[in-house]
Amino acid sequence: MKRALLVIDVQNEYFTGRLPVTYPPGSFTNILQVIDTALEKAIAVIVIQHTAIDETSVLFRKHSSEWKLHADIEQRRPDVLIEKHWPDCFKDTNLEAWLRQRGIDTLTLCGYMTQNCCDTTARQAFHRGYKVEFLSDATGTLAISNPAGTVSAEELQRAILVTQVRFSHVMSTTQWLGRINGAEG
Repeated sequence: MKRALLVIDVQNEYFTGRLPVTYPPGSFTNILQVIDTALEKAIAVIVIQHTAIDETSVLFRKHSSEWKLHADIEQRRPDVLIEKHWPDCFKDTNLEAWLRQRGIDTLTLCGYMTQNCCDTTARQAFHRGYKVEFLSDATGTLAISNPAGTVSAEELQRAILVTQVRFSHVMSTTQWLGRINGAEG
């Protein structure tokens, strides 16, 4: 097994912008812990940064303060930074070529938002033949309302994690750290 960590869209938009992640508590701390452990264990770290295609967009507009990576993510040195324009981290990026060149077969996902880019990327990774580890408390979301109704952040997080059963091995940060440190299979 050769693993890489995908750190998906940990950008200011989710902290100080229009889409503040509220659930689960501590997700950002867990993301930092996972990155630090991956770097320490020489696991490839891939930081993904979402950029709006529409240059007039109020969300993820390139070079805006909300588009920028969180300062704590910027301080860490990933193996590669990949810019994307779609919820799928593979679509129109060099992610798959980068992974294949290095013989990586297992992807650990953390970041934002659980129901959007994390879920979409997990499903696409599965379809492309990768094993996927989806970190339940190092991903996060917020409450959402639209004409179909309202869902709390907690309900949405749980629903996505449950529906990942076919595509990913869902685990907590603690479980993943145990696996990485050889305490769990």
